[in-house]
Amino acid sequence: MDFESEVNVKNAAQNIKFAQPSISRKPLELLRDTEALLRRPTVTTLAPILPPKISNNLQMASSLAEESLKELAEIDLEQISDWELRPARIRVGLSFVGFGALMIVLLLLYLNSLHPELTPVEQIGKYWYQYVWFVCLGVAGMFILGREAMRPTKNLQKPNKR
Repeated sequence: MDFESEVNVKNAAQNIKFAQPSISRKPLELLRDTEALLRRPTVTTLAPILPPKISNNLQMASSLAEESLKELAEIDLEQISDWELRPARIRVGLSFVGFGALMIVLLLLYLNSLHPELTPVEQIGKYWYQYVWFVCLGVAGMFILGREAMRPTKNLQKPNKR
């Protein structure tokens, strides 16, 4: 008995044609449409059962989101240069460092005010997981800032305005 297939699998795999999207959409348009498909039915479902004041606020927030995402979808991501993204990258790095430091200070304040009986070694031993998360967040921010500081500035020249 011969159980081998008579169909040549290699040729069959080469003959498969996959459907190609007819319209290529930008990522921000996909975001707008996906968010709208989730938001609109939710608002129409919740609006009748909420108190009138909250329902009006929900509908106003929904219309504001609609307008904001419409403006956002008009942005062409290909036109944004590294020079224009530099301040955002610096702010994100500073936010990571600042938030990590703030959370370590709040953790120390919590431990010293609510658990004064623990020695610093016992505090770190008991709450090491939180320490590690907050330190890693600060280190990630330092990496972002260091990468931005080492980025060559000759490639980041401000684009000429026409």
